Amino acid sequence: MKSKILLLCALLLSFSAWGMNKTGRLGIGLTNQLVNDLPALSLKIQQNRYFALGGLLGFRSNEDSTLYGAGLKIYRVIFEENLLNFYLAGTFASLSYEDDDNKARTGYQADGTFGTEFHFEGIESIGFSFEFGVSANKGPHGRSFETLGNNFLKSAVHFYL
Repeated sequence: MKSKILLLCALLLSFSAWGMNKTGRLGIGLTNQLVNDLPALSLKIQQNRYFALGGLLGFRSNEDSTLYGAGLKIYRVIFEENLLNFYLAGTFASLSYEDDDNKARTGYQADGTFGTEFHFEGIESIGFSFEFGVSANKGPHGRSFETLGNNFLKSAVHFYL
């Protein structure tokens, strides 16, 4: 764990990171935020300087069952720097998961998070996000209310068109 934190600090300190305005740009990427552990495709479009809308969709299908996770995400930018945006976000997702008997069940996920998205100078079309907050969900481990912290490998990476 300490080595991951040191690596992250080295990456952050070795590059210039500044925020940017992405109004009207579509971000396409990935996220691993679903509590049913499905990797999901993520879309994000900046509506104006302060609000963005996002969507996520992940699924796994085989001959026995189909698992999915689909949801919407709302972002509110609360502070900007040149290539760095701080935001509040709300995620609402419907999902399915396998119970202990390997039967597909439906569930939900509602997250409230605070996060940041940053871009490295010279590659402004790629945004890396970090988020932390709380989650209320019904998933593979039953109903739960929990804290969460997501690094950019779990939270989201978007390529902006």
